[in-house]
Amino acid sequence: MHSELLQSLSEEKIVAIIRGIPEDKGNATAQALAEGGIVFLEVTLNTEGALGMISRFRERYEGRMRIGAGTVLDLGQAKEAVAAGAEYIISPNLDEEVVYYGVEQGVEVWPGTMTPTEIVRAYKAGASAVKVFPLGSLGINYLKEIRAPLNHIPMVATGGVNLQNIRSVLETGAVAVGLGGNLVDKKLVEESKFDEIQKLAQAFVDEAKGVRRI
Repeated sequence: MHSELLQSLSEEKIVAIIRGIPEDKGNATAQALAEGGIVFLEVTLNTEGALGMISRFRERYEGRMRIGAGTVLDLGQAKEAVAAGAEYIISPNLDEEVVYYGVEQGVEVWPGTMTPTEIVRAYKAGASAVKVFPLGSLGINYLKEIRAPLNHIPMVATGGVNLQNIRSVLETGAVAVGLGGNLVDKKLVEESKFDEIQKLAQAFVDEAKGVRRI
């Protein structure tokens, strides 16, 4: 493992993704996820008020959660995310400039990659892990096949991961999974059913860690 953050990610195995939820529900959503056992929380920059949320969550959950920025598409956004306090940067795409900037700032960058070429390019540029996306379309067998020659590169599987397949994805060799709408359910957020989000988080954490609650 490359770093303390990546080591922690490999133990926690889940990155919860807040995307497109109403800004005024952000705090309660983060609280529900934290109470459900989530440690890694990514706020995507295409969410209204994302930079403010990142700053608030960093302050509020210091020592308890690791807060990152998602959907960081270019260098400008990367700079804003780091200024807001993001501990790591996640993208749907590979932009080497963003990776170089992260390395320079001491902030982990986990770019979105799909092909073996992109995965290796990202790793060579200095990404400590890559996000394999969209796994929902590519499928678990795709992950299995690319892990065979590239198993030295930590991969975060994102897209299509749910309670039924999270174990298979992790057993196939993903260091962690990114969980968006299957965990941070927009309908539950809109209806302020934060206890349900907490329960969902707990269920995902238990599956990821192989715990069966009786």
